Amino acid sequence: TMKAIRCSRFAALDKSGKPLPTPSLVRDVLSLDEIPAPTLSSSDRNKVLISAHYAGVQYPDFLQAQGLYQIKPKLPYTPGMDVAGIVVDKGPDVPDDHLRIGDRVYANTALCPDGGGGLGGLAELVSVSSHAVFPIPNGLHLSSVANIGRNYCAAYHSLKVIGNVGPSDLVLVDGASGGVGMATVELAKAMGAKVIAGVSRMEKGTLPSTAGADKVLVYGTNGEDHKKFKAEVKAVAAEMGHPQGVSLIVDVVNGDLFQSLVSCIKPLGKICLVGFVAGQKPIKPGLLLIKEAMVVGSLWGRWARENPHLFRNNMDEMLNFMAEGKIEPRADTIFSLEDSIKAFELFEQNRARGNTVVSMIKQSKL
Repeated sequence: TMKAIRCSRFAALDKSGKPLPTPSLVRDVLSLDEIPAPTLSSSDRNKVLISAHYAGVQYPDFLQAQGLYQIKPKLPYTPGMDVAGIVVDKGPDVPDDHLRIGDRVYANTALCPDGGGGLGGLAELVSVSSHAVFPIPNGLHLSSVANIGRNYCAAYHSLKVIGNVGPSDLVLVDGASGGVGMATVELAKAMGAKVIAGVSRMEKGTLPSTAGADKVLVYGTNGEDHKKFKAEVKAVAAEMGHPQGVSLIVDVVNGDLFQSLVSCIKPLGKICLVGFVAGQKPIKPGLLLIKEAMVVGSLWGRWARENPHLFRNNMDEMLNFMAEGKIEPRADTIFSLEDSIKAFELFEQNRARGNTVVSMIKQSKL
């Protein structure tokens, strides 16, 4: 057997799937259980068994436990998309030049044909397709790569696959103290772009500033704050040599802020919709027409599964950014497996910052 976090019911839904008037606490639907440990059978020819050392927990994992994510797993399930650990077994069709037993690796369960939308990572042992496993460069601590999927892949897809960002571009990202926001700042700077980071309160500005944002601005929580933010973005963009507006916006907040964001984009600029932390509000097509703005839903999973070789190249670039120091490898908050429910509570209480990680082991220098 092995230890794993299990979700027994959805915190925000009743048994019929209807929204509850008041959601249950996430602590009431998650538990640390003993479950059968996976092994590789003769039919698992292209699979890899990983001893998990670290797993990432981010906002989508919390939403999924509430039953509010776009993918609702069959209950009970083990959460977790991102895993970092050691290969302990592999199928006979996995070549040694790709993976060997003992290799330090990152795995993304969303890339598996049977991944179920990114599940199973918060367990001591994880069985995944070899296509979902990536060797980790020497010198990188495993904890520092345990959020690549939820945070860095989402940011990279917006910046590079959709936006083709380069040194001549100016990027605006909101929610910049969160996981995807921080990753967007770091990756955009590694790609040579300038970055304006938006946060809801100035005290949240330390992390994106430390990550290299050229300017941190506050968009606040109400319409007046949003209007002030819009004016400040336009002024800063002009100062940075972009009088027509920013080249690309990575939006993880949405809600009432979105209309102000549209006003900040240059003609034919792109707005990547990544999340809806502030809820969803109607989009005014007339404003998009006047601004000549392109709005694109940014979901990297389908693209990665359909373009595995290109995605592997993207992964290599992100890992090399970390290995070369262009991105500082980090785990901002680490919980033990026994305390892993507290990782979900950070998002329940809106206290999460950057990369949130669960350690499956007592200590590791890997």
